[in-house]
Amino acid sequence: MNWQATIPLILILVVMFAIGILASRRVQSSKSFLDEYFLGERSLGGFVLAMTMTATYGSASSFIGGPGTAYTEGLGWVLLAMSQVVTGYFVLMILGKKFAIVTRKYKAVTMVDFLKARYDSKWVVLLAAASIIIFLFSAMAAQWIGGARLIESLTGMNYTSALFIFALSVLVYVTIGGFRAVALTDAVQGSIMFVGTLVLLIATIVAGGGVQEIMNDLSAENPNLITPFGAEGTLSPAYVSSFWILVGVGVVALPQITVRAMSYKSSKSMHRAIIIGTILVGFIMLNMHLIGVFARPILPGIEVGDRVMPLIALEVLPAWVAGVVLAAPMAAIMSTVDSLLLLVSSTVVKDVFLNYVKPEASHKQVMRLSIGVTAILGIIVFLLALDPPDLIIWLNLFAFGGLEAAFIWPVVMGLYWQKGNKYGALASMITGVGLYILSDSFFPQPFGLHSVVLPVVLSFVAYVLASLATQKKQQIAQN
Repeated sequence: MNWQATIPLILILVVMFAIGILASRRVQSSKSFLDEYFLGERSLGGFVLAMTMTATYGSASSFIGGPGTAYTEGLGWVLLAMSQVVTGYFVLMILGKKFAIVTRKYKAVTMVDFLKARYDSKWVVLLAAASIIIFLFSAMAAQWIGGARLIESLTGMNYTSALFIFALSVLVYVTIGGFRAVALTDAVQGSIMFVGTLVLLIATIVAGGGVQEIMNDLSAENPNLITPFGAEGTLSPAYVSSFWILVGVGVVALPQITVRAMSYKSSKSMHRAIIIGTILVGFIMLNMHLIGVFARPILPGIEVGDRVMPLIALEVLPAWVAGVVLAAPMAAIMSTVDSLLLLVSSTVVKDVFLNYVKPEASHKQVMRLSIGVTAILGIIVFLLALDPPDLIIWLNLFAFGGLEAAFIWPVVMGLYWQKGNKYGALASMITGVGLYILSDSFFPQPFGLHSVVLPVVLSFVAYVLASLATQKKQQIAQN
């Protein structure tokens, strides 16, 4: 056990637990359990909003899988990853004030609440809930694998033991604290990420003999590593450009990010979050992926890409500093896991149980069910993560694409186009998810683009055509 590196990480976890316990007192005393547990009573300020968006989006794929893929592909993957810079800007600008106003009017606690109120359709709700549960299990499994890989590399434990410790840590503080615990810990974690990535990048450059020396080593090994096209020349301009939809514009449809656009307290908070969030995401993503590339000459031959980040930190930093710095990816993973757990829990409890199973459930029943479902979901994901792939980034990107194909047009068009109706939403979701699963399985790069592009385009067409074709039917139903 590398205690010098492990003790700082344990101290960070202790801080997270303390915040969770403090937040749990607010949950117990709140007049509206659902609003507090799942949205923090819509009271986030600009700094906390920016931090919680950054920490939630900056997940295991960004901090563990992303650098691991950059290690394999070279600078081309850094260019591709930088399409994520616009994430916070697009989410808060496209949804913006209108989404916050409309969701308050509908008293929506989740994105599915918004869809239910906007489209007044049981099938839209059930299809949305099914999409969230199916795709977010992939995303959650990716995060748990990333957390376990990090603890495994840091402590020398076997993978299963590391996974158990990570799962237990997350479940305790999310289960007791809810959204407010998530948002407050995200503010702490986002700060750790910012400082940690900078320290590690500088240390990696120094260990490699400077940027010029690292570039020379990469070029000598494989000239493609320092081009935009990847180690094997597979990162075509069309494929890289299509990532602007997957991890840039399309992020507006991710339920775990969208719910943040419901939770701020004022326009000033939103504007501040746009600026802080854009700077933070750009800074962190650039640093993390450069570290992955620069690690290759220093630690050649790493076979499991997800171990690059912890191994390079332990190589180039004193052990205790590595422990502090590795709290950054651990922070990112934990913050994403807690958000996803809450999201799937709220889908089961709020969107399915309270809407269609037992609408008259008491406050105490809802509280017990929410906490119980969160714990059960965590155990299921633990079991799924016992057999991990080599690179978790593909699990995460698969989940991203599925959620975007399902929700981007029902959310965006539902917000801005009055003629959009439940038939359009259903057509869009069925087209998007169906095509995405087919294309990801059978033709993952149609026209050289990522498999998410075609489903997103065609689901837009389906939304518009189905809505226009059923205008009379919708009017009759409303009358």
